[in-house]
Amino acid sequence: MSVSLAGKDVLSAKQFTREEVDAVLALAGRFEEQVRSRQVPEILRGYVMASLFYEPSTRTRLSFEAAMCRLGGSVISMADAKTSSAAKGESLSDSIAVIQGYADVVVVRHPQKGAAREAADASQVPVINAGDGTGEHPTQALLDVYTIKKERGRLGGETVCLLGDLKNGRTVHSLVQLLALYGGRVVLVAPRALAMPADIVADMRARGLEVAETEDLAMALREADVLYATRIQKERFEDPAEYERLKGSYIVDVDVLKAAKKDLTIMHPLPRVDEIATSVDALPGAAYFRQAHNGVFVRMALLAMVTGRA
Repeated sequence: MSVSLAGKDVLSAKQFTREEVDAVLALAGRFEEQVRSRQVPEILRGYVMASLFYEPSTRTRLSFEAAMCRLGGSVISMADAKTSSAAKGESLSDSIAVIQGYADVVVVRHPQKGAAREAADASQVPVINAGDGTGEHPTQALLDVYTIKKERGRLGGETVCLLGDLKNGRTVHSLVQLLALYGGRVVLVAPRALAMPADIVADMRARGLEVAETEDLAMALREADVLYATRIQKERFEDPAEYERLKGSYIVDVDVLKAAKKDLTIMHPLPRVDEIATSVDALPGAAYFRQAHNGVFVRMALLAMVTGRA
């Protein structure tokens, strides 16, 4: 493989070139085929991944751990900060300085924006950002574009509608960086209080993405090829009353989708609360569970690449 991520940290979607993303997606596709046929080469046998989650997680943590196991590696994990030395006041930097001596790669999720960079600065082994507060979630963005490519048969030129909490949503903060590499149009749909940060919108436009902002979901759906819904994130609100006011701002159900294209692809990073009705699950374009499964293949590719084994 001409592209190499060996020894590199994965901290931001913005760090990737199009060539690097293409390489990750291609390798993920090969791993998906091998998993389906149960012929995965155990190229990470003897390697250890440290899985450090200071915030709750289901899909990201388990898909990373499944990815490492699929490749023959081992996992040491911390899934609750209350049971770690963080509860005693140990800094993230000190924790990473110790843990990087136990593992060949460190995967970290943390509630503080910028924590992944702090972890990387303290580590001599690759660090992968599994979500840092309201910052970024680069591996989610990679599995998202992998999903778009699989579901739509191409990547680039689509109109993607991003819906929900765009202010706090680290998944959309990362996704737009990768969409900018391939071109197309993005329609941002959010309550005014949860709009995409202005600096990110300006960066998207500077990088060549066509961007529209609206609060009108029906209008956005008429032109969207992909709907990427996100939940209103209760844990990011300092004022519970503000959350109560904004939750349920948009609910996608079969009636709402009557305004959409028939071949609309519907995505969601999960977990959902009430923003996508369960009645939508049966629609052919409802891709969010397939999207979650794709995380294993993409994370297999990243683990193989940053360890220098692919």
